Amino acid sequence: MSDDPLVIFTPSGKRGRFPVGTPVLTAARQLGVDLDSVCGGRGICSKCQITPGYGEFSKHGVTVEADALSEWNSVEARYDEKRGLKAGRRLGCQATVLKDVIIDVPAESQVHKQVVRKRAEVRAITLNPSTKLFYVDVQQPDMHDPSGDLERLRKALLEQWEMDDVTADLHILHVMQKVLRKGDWKVTVAVHLGDNEHKPRIMHIWPGFYDGTIYGVAVDLGSTTIAAHLCDLQTGDVVASSGVMNPQIRFGEDLMSRVSYSMMNDRGAEEMTLAVREGMCGLFTQLASEAGIDKQLIVDAVFVCNPVMHHLFLGIDPFELGQAPFALATSNALRLRGRDLDLNIHESARVYFLPCIAGHVGADAAAVALSESPHLSDDLVLVVDVGTNAEILLGNKEKVLACSSPTGPAFEGAQISSGQRAAPGAIERVEIDPVSKLPRFKVIGSDLWSDEDGFDAAIAQTGVTGICGSGIIEMVAEMRMHGIVDAPGLIGTAEQTGSAAVFADGRTNSYRVYDGTAEGGPMITVTNRDIREIQMAKAALYSGARLLMDKFGVDKVDRVVLAGAFGAHISTKHAMVIGMIPDAPLDKVTSAGNAAGTGARIALLNREARIEIEEIVRNIHKIETAIEPRFQEHFVNASAMPNAVEPFPILNSIVTLPTQTFNTGGGGNGTGGEGGGRRRRRG
Repeated sequence: MSDDPLVIFTPSGKRGRFPVGTPVLTAARQLGVDLDSVCGGRGICSKCQITPGYGEFSKHGVTVEADALSEWNSVEARYDEKRGLKAGRRLGCQATVLKDVIIDVPAESQVHKQVVRKRAEVRAITLNPSTKLFYVDVQQPDMHDPSGDLERLRKALLEQWEMDDVTADLHILHVMQKVLRKGDWKVTVAVHLGDNEHKPRIMHIWPGFYDGTIYGVAVDLGSTTIAAHLCDLQTGDVVASSGVMNPQIRFGEDLMSRVSYSMMNDRGAEEMTLAVREGMCGLFTQLASEAGIDKQLIVDAVFVCNPVMHHLFLGIDPFELGQAPFALATSNALRLRGRDLDLNIHESARVYFLPCIAGHVGADAAAVALSESPHLSDDLVLVVDVGTNAEILLGNKEKVLACSSPTGPAFEGAQISSGQRAAPGAIERVEIDPVSKLPRFKVIGSDLWSDEDGFDAAIAQTGVTGICGSGIIEMVAEMRMHGIVDAPGLIGTAEQTGSAAVFADGRTNSYRVYDGTAEGGPMITVTNRDIREIQMAKAALYSGARLLMDKFGVDKVDRVVLAGAFGAHISTKHAMVIGMIPDAPLDKVTSAGNAAGTGARIALLNREARIEIEEIVRNIHKIETAIEPRFQEHFVNASAMPNAVEPFPILNSIVTLPTQTFNTGGGGNGTGGEGGGRRRRRG
């Protein structure tokens, strides 16, 4: 093995070894990492800003020392003095590699900005927000009836709006007297209506009649992405939606890596809390800018997140979530203030966190339950929120079960050799010709297939850059359907498969999807290791679902709902071919889009829904996969495609999967015979 330093880029997961003194920008270009530069590496444009990560990263087997990169140089110092660099940032063209290092490429430094596909789903929601506007006529002060201005304002709210026992934050007292007199004793107040724990509270006051509105934000804080919807609290309309990569990703792509980082590094949890809060504030600024509003008009916020993100965002060390019995600091819903979390919105803004279900089943799963209502379903519905950590619900009117399954980031393009996140230029659809066994594909940003006229012109701006999550699932499924990869997950030789796209790659074979090297572009391939990563991810997902089916005492479900931004873009048939979801009629497998985000929006716009979800969560039965012996059994079976034991009769009525195996040690010469799955079932 080379002694050269190892450089690992996040969020792409691309890695390589480079000689000491190699500029980070050069390493990025050689690996095909999406790092921008306009000035040719002269330290002028600042497009190539990167954030190095320091400390112990057990997931990658790397400890990054403080001197992993060259010292701050005069070019960076000059740029920082003139235009300013964010704390911790370096210029990729100036910083050179000295030792093993983790490099995070922030969204603004990427050439192809991320497409965080978490749009606000169209949904009818009863509008009953927790903060509303009230116009009141306040009695003027009287020498004969002395009382304070606040007391007379409270009296007006009681008499004119039947609102009793109203309180006010200190900042209201600072401005109230001037506003009352400016409005000639007529004012509009924004009041947070309170709940079982809090009295109604005046949050803002305007002179006269305020004909504007107030806003709230619903946030789905995921391990990989943060998506938010800015809503008009008077109409319920979504006025802006936006998403960013979770800046914590540089500390680890999956949740346990982040727990490990907090355990291995002093102040590790504090670093991650600061990173995600800064990212959140940046997202709020982005939303307000997109909508053309003042951030100070955002008076309410609702958050849904998995337990680790929940704890880190709140500033709670997730240590206990890293070991059995996976104890949460609190599983109840939380009602806080924006300033408790350093949020850059209205100083009195209220924040609501949906309850968590269990140590590894978070508020995001609760939000999915609120959105999809399995507890009201007559038929048995399986709801899968596909992400770095899959949240799974199974239930009907009788009962609802829940668990989580650690799928990892492979479904989102990470840890895949040519993988990337969803961005223009990423392959998202794939078909393999049944005769030539050669692929054709579509990329994000173009409606044309790669073998259609005009494709090259259509992608001239972006090029073909890699394969995103939905693309890799279709790719592996197509390879399985057309006999290029067998049920156990081995890619055959060119002779065995009859495909000129297959080539020997070390001790195994790989499949060539696209060769852009002649034009200076990438060679995009699917390796046997990529197949294995997808097998592991889909096996974890299927095993969680199958475990819940065991607990329910059933072998099939009536329908499947795929939730999450990624779930909205999965091809149902391809997901079933690789055994990612249980066998079911294809027309009974539907997408709910970003159900967690929808649940957050419901809780933002309807305060009664907050009471409802707290009741729902109390009645959900939690299953912990880590202590269930059958989970591992299901996982081993689910590693095959689609499965080594489960028969998948509905899928088999739609497609006929090849049965040959390619393991020469097992007699698989590519000439047919029984598949590995069948031999396992007999044994």
